[in-house]
Amino acid sequence: MKKEFPTRPDTITTQKCIDYGGFAWHDFVTAIPTPLFLVTGWKSNGKENACMQSWLAMVGGGPDDFVCIIGKVPKNGHMYKSLKETGVCVLNFFSGDIFEQSWKTVENNQFETDEITASGLTAEKAVKVNAPRIKECFLNIECEFIWEHELFEGSNDMTVALKSVHVCMDSDRYDQSKLGRYGKTGYQFHFHCPTNPDTGEIQNVGDIGL
Repeated sequence: MKKEFPTRPDTITTQKCIDYGGFAWHDFVTAIPTPLFLVTGWKSNGKENACMQSWLAMVGGGPDDFVCIIGKVPKNGHMYKSLKETGVCVLNFFSGDIFEQSWKTVENNQFETDEITASGLTAEKAVKVNAPRIKECFLNIECEFIWEHELFEGSNDMTVALKSVHVCMDSDRYDQSKLGRYGKTGYQFHFHCPTNPDTGEIQNVGDIGL
């Protein structure tokens, strides 16, 4: 039996939405998985920037046009400032074996820090854009900025569109008979606090993502 949710369930409070990152109650109820990745670029002081992200849509607009839309980019973050200053970045997709190092970029996010190196990862030169990419990540998508739009009027977050200009991928990952792109050796996914709206309980989704 389906249940209608025209308004926020009482079990998901406004404070809970604030405490878990300022998201909408819909995030908790729907818990739609999205891929995890690291956006890399240069800060204005020449230091490496690495921002763990999700909320991504990939849209093909023709044989040679591939657009990456990041739904929620804080205006006051290093990533947004770097993107506005340079107009480029790299999307780096990591597998489960380097999740711990990738997660450390969340902690090593000071302005004076080389965030990739400090997290135990390796920065390497991109091919087509002036931004560092992460050597250990099995997929790197080099991108140029296209447009931005406020998530809603007066929002502190932006929706950003990027155009892919170069792709680098580990051949053992695109061959599914080897490591493959899926499971622990491939894309990692974020489930935003899967919640039972009747009880408010955040549920464990098991070993199917992060």
